[in-house]
Amino acid sequence: MREALPVTEAPSSTAAACALPGSPLAQVQAGIDACVHCGFCLQACPTYLALEDENDSPRGRIVLMRGLLDGDVTLNDPVVQQHMDRCLGCRACETACPSGVPYGQLLEATRATLRTVTETPFIARLILHVFASPVLLRLALRGGRTVRALGLTKLLAGLPGRAGAGMAMLASTQPVLRTRRYRASGDGERGAVALLTGCVMEGLQGATNAATERTLTVNGYSIVHATAQGCCGALHAHAGDLETARKLAKVNIAAFEKTPDAFIAVNAAGCGAMLKEYAHLLHHEPSWHARALAVGERTRDATELLAAAGPRPASLRTPLRVTYDAPCHLQHAQRITSPPLAVLNAIGNVTHVPLDDSDQCCGSAGIYNLIEPDVSDAVLAPKLRNIAQTGATLVVTGNPGCLMQIGAGLLRSGSKARVVHPIDLLDAAYAAEHAT
Repeated sequence: MREALPVTEAPSSTAAACALPGSPLAQVQAGIDACVHCGFCLQACPTYLALEDENDSPRGRIVLMRGLLDGDVTLNDPVVQQHMDRCLGCRACETACPSGVPYGQLLEATRATLRTVTETPFIARLILHVFASPVLLRLALRGGRTVRALGLTKLLAGLPGRAGAGMAMLASTQPVLRTRRYRASGDGERGAVALLTGCVMEGLQGATNAATERTLTVNGYSIVHATAQGCCGALHAHAGDLETARKLAKVNIAAFEKTPDAFIAVNAAGCGAMLKEYAHLLHHEPSWHARALAVGERTRDATELLAAAGPRPASLRTPLRVTYDAPCHLQHAQRITSPPLAVLNAIGNVTHVPLDDSDQCCGSAGIYNLIEPDVSDAVLAPKLRNIAQTGATLVVTGNPGCLMQIGAGLLRSGSKARVVHPIDLLDAAYAAEHAT
C-alpha cells in the first residue's frame, strides 16, 4: 500500500471571515468542516493513485477548498483549477470516509464557484449545450446511430487521440448479445414502474431500455410511461453548471409527477444517483425541494427492483464467463452493491469471476474522458489489466459511461472481451427460455 504524501494543515475555520460569502462553496462549508484529514480517502482515490499528488486527492482538494474560503488562494489560480478539473467525482472517498464528508456535493459547489471567474473548456461547453437542448441531442444521437450502423466506428476506433477514443466508445454501444425478442408477461402484482429513458440510454442503447421493461414485467411489475422526460442534468451538475442542472431536474420532476404511484426505474447509475439527489440540488427552493424529495424516494436502480422480486431465474443456452465492474455512482453514490450480483446469480450457464478492484473508477466520469483523456487513460489502465486476468469474455456493468469507457479500452487494446449491461444478460436468458 502506497504511503500517504504529506498534507498541508488546513487553516482554522475561525481564522478569517469567509472570502466568498454567498457562493455555492460557502453554502457547503459544513461539509468541508467535517473533514478531519485522516487520509482514509487516499487509497480510494483513483487520481491520487495514478498521479501520486496530494493535491489530486480528496483530502488535498478539500484543503484547497478551504483555502478558497479563507482567501489563501484565489478563484483564478490555475493550479486550483487544474486539481479540481482532474477530479473524477467518483465519490469512492465517500465510501472510505469515517466522518461522512459529502465530497460529491463539495466538488460540484467548488466547480460552480470557479465557473464565476473561469471559462469551461470548449469541448465541455459544446457537449453540455447539446445535452441541454432536446432538439440538438436527438440530432447528435441520431448521427451517432447512423455512424455506428455504417460500421465506421470500429473502422475509425484506431485513430489517435480523442477522435479514435470517441469512435471506440460509440462502437461499444452496439449490442453484443443476439437476443430474440419475446413477449414478456406478468401479473403486475409488485406495482407499477416508470422507466427513466435517459439520453444516451434511449439514443444509443434503446435495446437495453426495452430489455429493462421486459425483465421488470417478467418479475411482476407493470410498466407505465412518464412522458416529456429530459436529460437528468448529472453532466451539468458535475461540471458546476448548477443552473442548467436545476432546469433539467424540474422537467423530470414534473414528468414523473404524472405517474405518482409508480416506482421510477433507472438503468444508468449516474442518472439514478442524480434523481435521488434532486432534493439537494433544489434545497433552496422550498416548493421544488419537497417535490424533488418525493421523486427521489420513488427512484430505484432497475437491479434493485429485480432483486426485490427475486429475480426469477433463467438460463442461457451458451456458457459464458463474465466479470462484474461496479459503476461508481451505483456503489459509492447510491451505496448499492448486492442487487446487480443478484441479477447475475439468477442467470444459469454463467461463470462469474470476481474482478480485482472492481470498486475503483474506470475513468469515464461522464465527459471526463473527453476533457482529461490522459488522466482518464491512466485510471483505466489497471482496470483493463485486471479484466484480462479474469479471462472473462463479457464485462458486466450498469452505467452507459462505464460501458463505453471500458468497451473502448478493450477494443483499442485488441481484447476480445466486450461489455454488457446486467439487464441485457438477464433478458437474453429470458429470451432463451421463451425460445424453447
